[in-house]
Amino acid sequence: MCGIIGYVGFKDARSILISGLKRLEYRGYDSAGMAVLSSGRLSVIKTVGKVKKLVKLLGRSGSPGTIGIAHTCWATHGEPSTVNAHPHVDSHNKIALVHNGIIENYQTLRNFLKRRGATCKTDTDIRKFWCI
Repeated sequence: MCGIIGYVGFKDARSILISGLKRLEYRGYDSAGMAVLSSGRLSVIKTVGKVKKLVKLLGRSGSPGTIGIAHTCWATHGEPSTVNAHPHVDSHNKIALVHNGIIENYQTLRNFLKRRGATCKTDTDIRKFWCI
């Protein structure tokens, strides 16, 4: 199962997002990630594995910010990977997206975006997409 936590406020979003992800761990997942906005710049960290692995990555990188979104995900098709882990970002690194569940019309959306020159990045999880 997947879980989403978001935060907008005045405190460091990273610690609040990690705390929220830890509360969602009982749901089961194989990847975790977060995006935090700091001084107009989006910092994204994703990993295959548990939240504690994400915490270790945060210790080496990531910017403090007061707006963020985080996600735990269970791959529904193929191998779990950082490419398929959420959040997904656009080619300008300005928009971060997470979602739960299956996007029923993913192929229609993918085709629409590809006709307009977008490149889709995800590998194995065909029900999830993010195009740039």
